[in-house]
Amino acid sequence: MFGHIQRAGRILHTVSIFSSLIDQCSSSSNPSNSLRLVHAQLVKFGLSSNTFLANRCIDLYCKSGCGSEALRAFNELPNKNIVSWNLYLKACVKYFGAEKAHNVFTEMPERDVVSCNTMISGYVSSGFVGDGWELFFKMQDCYVRWTHFTFSIMLSCVECGNHAKEMHGCIMRHAECYSHLVVGNSLIDAYGKLGLVDYALAVFLSMKNVDLISWNSLISACCKSDNDNFAVRIFCLMISRGFKVDEYTVSAMLAAASNLQNLESGKQMFCLSVKMGFLRNTIVSSAAIDMFSKCNRMQAALCLFQESHILDSAICNSMIACYANHYAEENALELFVSSFREGIRPTEFTLSCIIHSAAELFPLEQGTQLHSLVVKTGLELDAVVASSLVNLYGKQGLIESATNIFLDMVFRDLIAWNTMLHALTHNGKFVEAIQFFENLLQSGLGPDQISFSGVLLACRYGRFIEEGMAFLFAMQKQYGGWPITEHYAYVVDMMIQAGRINEAVYLLHMMECEPNDLIWESILCACWDYGSAELIEQAANRMIELETKSSLPYLVLDKLYEKTGRWESLARVRRKMKMRITEEVVDCSWVGIRGHIYSFTAIEMIHYGREDISSILGLLKQEISMETNACFK
Repeated sequence: MFGHIQRAGRILHTVSIFSSLIDQCSSSSNPSNSLRLVHAQLVKFGLSSNTFLANRCIDLYCKSGCGSEALRAFNELPNKNIVSWNLYLKACVKYFGAEKAHNVFTEMPERDVVSCNTMISGYVSSGFVGDGWELFFKMQDCYVRWTHFTFSIMLSCVECGNHAKEMHGCIMRHAECYSHLVVGNSLIDAYGKLGLVDYALAVFLSMKNVDLISWNSLISACCKSDNDNFAVRIFCLMISRGFKVDEYTVSAMLAAASNLQNLESGKQMFCLSVKMGFLRNTIVSSAAIDMFSKCNRMQAALCLFQESHILDSAICNSMIACYANHYAEENALELFVSSFREGIRPTEFTLSCIIHSAAELFPLEQGTQLHSLVVKTGLELDAVVASSLVNLYGKQGLIESATNIFLDMVFRDLIAWNTMLHALTHNGKFVEAIQFFENLLQSGLGPDQISFSGVLLACRYGRFIEEGMAFLFAMQKQYGGWPITEHYAYVVDMMIQAGRINEAVYLLHMMECEPNDLIWESILCACWDYGSAELIEQAANRMIELETKSSLPYLVLDKLYEKTGRWESLARVRRKMKMRITEEVVDCSWVGIRGHIYSFTAIEMIHYGREDISSILGLLKQEISMETNACFK
């Protein structure tokens, strides 16, 4: 009996030694190689069948990236317990996909809450959210109690406000989970993603203990719902409570400064990120580039980009968007190509920016190449990318291609509808655009100001006055929106085209907003042919008061005062014209040759290849002249 006790003691001592060796493997520079050596010694000493030590090996193999060794160690273990199966399931989820993990889960002799949480996590991370919810509800039927980890996983999958509220109520019925810090932070994050800042704030205030993640989640919730001023106040309160900021805090506050276009606040956060050494984090650097871009400091954004030590998709995306927003489309495309060659995979955001740039400047050939890249990367079903392609083909006049892309979209948001509506309008499909707008109303999506701009522009081009007036009044009465200056401009212009100047002037007095210089310009052009001298003078003076860059009001008043003999007024207008009209609007031309865009202004005398271009133009003019003379002989 005493000998058995001694033998058991020696075994326990040996197991303790090997357990310590496995612990040392996890802290070594190469854990997998160290663990293989220890595992070999276990086999040598006949301890590979020890369930405790084998489980330790499986766990460390899984953590060190050796999924195959973890599975081999599991298969060689004769006496498997629930811990062994859970570690095996974890390895399958991490290295072999949800399908194999599902097969293992169904084969398990018994399952506990760890098994269910691991499988739910595998479903969600692999995109099988529906299977995750199904298992979540089955846990209650199998009398497996939910834990804080279960709730934190499922809160990341809620898709609407009512769903989040239902989960909130379910968590409150589990008091031990509701008081858990991780669950509270997950609730704040879930409400924040859905734009329910009031609920996120209520959860935050009800938490007994909060940490930095709680503050960051609340700040992020405010930024995502356009409550950026409130985000700044929360940040100041967080600092006053003694919490230290991290990279996530700084990136969120830089985003708030970007949305507010508050350069001073953005500079303060940028200085803080430099002081704390956060600029090495690419998320912070990309947020800073975006902040400088939106605050019209492109040179600062470019300097920061050039000084970045690491280039990834986040930083490249921000710089590409910066170029695109500042009308530097060629630079945006050049950076996109160079980053692609460096192996940086384009995201939905990257492709959307580049496609929009291609729609504005580049020839169709490059647009179709981008479309092919979208298909190759598997992003053709993304709503943002598809809307950009609709915009591209619409601006190139290929309305049929734009329509096909729109119809193939799995999910059509309001941006997609508006893009297609404007594409129809700008390609002369006025009747189809109005019918398309009516289809939008029937789809259940509420139209916004951009939607009404598209349909009113179609009515203006197609001279559908009655329909345009009906849409303008329906905007306020039926859809609760207030027409802006752009909407009134379209209606005023279509009335003027129909010769109904008095009604157009009456509509100006009924406007809720102040008419801009474009509306007065339309009135001025119409009155010059049909209106009274008093109305002409009123329209011209209003354009001058609005500090328009156009010389039209000065020229009209010059003619009017000269015609009526008002010489003092004539001298005053000419003096104002010399003082204010100092900049001449210069046109720009561009041509695409072998994939490169050559652009030059109308007054540019020196340009690369100017002599060759001038020679070719001279030959073309001579050839046209010769053919014209031959036709009239």
